[in-house]
Amino acid sequence: MTEDIKRTAPPRRPEMRILISNDDGINAPGLKIMEHIAHVFTDDVWIVAPESEQSGASHSLTLTEPMRIREISPRKFAARGTPTDCVMLAVRHIIKDRIPDLVLSGVNRGGNMGEDVTYSGTVAAAMEGTLLGIPSIALSQFIGGIGRKIKWGTSEHMAPDIIDKLLDTGWPKEVLININFPDAVPSAVKSIEVTVQGRRDIGSLIIEERVDPRGIPYQWFGFDPTPLDITVPERSDFLTVRNGSVSITPLHLDLTHHPTVDQLRNSLSDWPSN
Repeated sequence: MTEDIKRTAPPRRPEMRILISNDDGINAPGLKIMEHIAHVFTDDVWIVAPESEQSGASHSLTLTEPMRIREISPRKFAARGTPTDCVMLAVRHIIKDRIPDLVLSGVNRGGNMGEDVTYSGTVAAAMEGTLLGIPSIALSQFIGGIGRKIKWGTSEHMAPDIIDKLLDTGWPKEVLININFPDAVPSAVKSIEVTVQGRRDIGSLIIEERVDPRGIPYQWFGFDPTPLDITVPERSDFLTVRNGSVSITPLHLDLTHHPTVDQLRNSLSDWPSN
C-alpha cells in the first residue's frame, strides 16, 4: 500500500480553501510541514495558530480575557488563544467571507492516540472545525523516544495522498479524522490502517518533582515515550503506530454511551415511585 502511495500524486483542488491550525504554536516546525501539505492541493491556504504552545489545552475556549490577533503575512495569523479559539476566530472573523472547505490541524510534535485525544489541542482544533460543519483532520508525528530525531518527512511525504483519498471517500459530519504517523522513514512504513482508539497504560504518566532557583519545589506532568504494556483492542491506534504503520482513526463527537442510556432508562423508568 505504501508503494502505491509513492507512485501517485494527488490532483490539485484549486477551488478548495484550507484552514490550518495547531497546538504547538505559530513557529512550530510541524506547522510549516502542514503548510507544505496543504499547498499540494490549493493556493488558498490560511493559517491561524496560537501565538505560543498550547499542548494539552484540549477543547478549551477563552472567555475571561481578550484575544489579540497578529497578522504575520497575507493569510497567516497568530492569535493569543487556544487552538479552539484560533479555528473560531478564523471561521467567524478572519475569513468569514467564505468558510474553509477543510480544516487541517498539526502536524503535531508527538502522537495523539488513545485517551491523549481528550487532552490534545491538535485534536481539539479539528473538533472545532467539525462542530462548525467543516470536514476536519488532525495529523500527528509520533516520536519513538526522548532524543530521537523527528521524522517530519514521513508525514510530509504520505499525508497528501491520504488526505486526497479521505476527501474522495468522505465521512459523516459529526466525525473528525485523527491520523498518526509512525516513527519510521516513509520507505519503512509498513501499511496504512483504519484503527480504533486505544488505551494507554496508567503507568506511563510521569510526575517529576524539581526545585526552582529560589528553592521552591514544583511538579511537571509528562508521559513516558518508551513502549509500555498497554491494554488495547486489536488494531488500535497505539499498537498500529508502534508497529510502524500509519493509524487513521475516525472520532465521533457524540460521547453518549447509548447502551447505558437504554440500561438506565429501564432501571429508572419507575423511580422515584409516587
